[in-house]
Amino acid sequence: MPELEQYSQKQAPGLNREVLTVSDLNRSVRRLLEGEFPTVWVEGEISNFARPSSGHWYFTLKDSKAQLRCAMFRNRNQLLRFTPENGTQVTIRGRISLYEGRGEFQLIAEHLEETGDGALRRAIEELRLKLQKEGLFDEARKRKLPAVPRHVGIITSPTGAAIQDILNILERRFPAIEISILPVQVQGADSVSGIVNQIEFANRYEDNPFDLLLLTRGGGSLEDMMSFNAETVILAIAKSKIPMVCAVGHESDVTIADFAADLRAPTPSAAAELISPDMRELLESTVKSQQQLLSQFTSLLARRRHHLDHLSHRLGQPSRRLQDFNQQIDHMELRLQQGFQRQWGKYAVDDVAQRLHSLMQQCLEKSRVQLQLNTARLANPLPRIQQTLQRTSFLLGQFNRAVENSLNTDKGKLHMLGQKLNALSPLATLERGYAIVRDQSDRVVTHSDTVTEGESLKVRLQQGQLTVEVKDKQD
Repeated sequence: MPELEQYSQKQAPGLNREVLTVSDLNRSVRRLLEGEFPTVWVEGEISNFARPSSGHWYFTLKDSKAQLRCAMFRNRNQLLRFTPENGTQVTIRGRISLYEGRGEFQLIAEHLEETGDGALRRAIEELRLKLQKEGLFDEARKRKLPAVPRHVGIITSPTGAAIQDILNILERRFPAIEISILPVQVQGADSVSGIVNQIEFANRYEDNPFDLLLLTRGGGSLEDMMSFNAETVILAIAKSKIPMVCAVGHESDVTIADFAADLRAPTPSAAAELISPDMRELLESTVKSQQQLLSQFTSLLARRRHHLDHLSHRLGQPSRRLQDFNQQIDHMELRLQQGFQRQWGKYAVDDVAQRLHSLMQQCLEKSRVQLQLNTARLANPLPRIQQTLQRTSFLLGQFNRAVENSLNTDKGKLHMLGQKLNALSPLATLERGYAIVRDQSDRVVTHSDTVTEGESLKVRLQQGQLTVEVKDKQD
């Protein structure tokens, strides 16, 4: 025992023996135990469970032949999702120690799980790691969900509470989405094959193809949700050609199906919010886009008109350009005559006149050809400008009528949807003389067996509320 060697020299006066204090011995033994057993896993049954005001847990872990004192301090037991009781079979991870004050050997628990639950979680984690290594959860495999799904298949129990929440939210946010419920058992022996068959059926269905699948169920225990940790279900999700959303249980519940799906939603209600656009936001965005388009088109038309006016001003009248050309020709003819007098005055008059006449004819012919070309190029542009302005005005009128027709159509659709929502509203039922009766716990009363004589009830009318007392009841 190396830890005790330091005390070998501590001798009582006049005696050849080793003397230790109780504190020294307990401290040394505690160090030995903690050094020899840094971390251990122990399984047993809890008894003598105590939970004082400090928040620490003290209990005994036993089996058929022995027992062990245990302690689990508050900073550790607050991380658990359950509180153990006497008789609970658990598996504990902890370290061996010694309580020096009483010299008691004990186990300091750092993690505690129910034995059956722990085995399930270990099996789930092993399967998750295996499938992760195979690349089934890679982000590169994830498909983008459609912004506005046309046909959504919901794989779930048709009698569960989750499907009602989903349908209510989809009807409120975007009732144009077509919904098909693909019924399955969400727990039990046949649930795994049922989920796989419905995923494969949805991928084969071609009459009205699905563009999104939602796999969902409400909350439950770990055993209840084991179907969503089955390897065959995970492989079916990974092979699906249709994007899939998984929403299983509550926000704290996580299954392997969540990792394989293209999107994991924390709850079924949250899934309905994620897969559906908000109809009101889309209408507002459409109106805003139409207004922006009209403003941009009007601004563009104004700039084009300004540019046309600028070009017309620069072009001027073609007749002036023709007059300028005629003056240039006359000026060139005078210069030619003057040059001829200087250059050919010494030659015979008849020869010079003949040559001069020939040169003049050639120059005049070239000038006429050039003048005709320039005249053709400088045709009056006003008819083309007027034609362009008429075409622009016609297109603007068509655009304004199209915008007005689109807005009227959207307003009509919105009015129709409002009437449908009003018809489904409980307030419309109250207007016809009916009432909603609730008990003191604010639950809706639908049968006389749920109330007792003398009980006070709250009656909601179209306007106002009454408090009544049950005098008599009949089935």
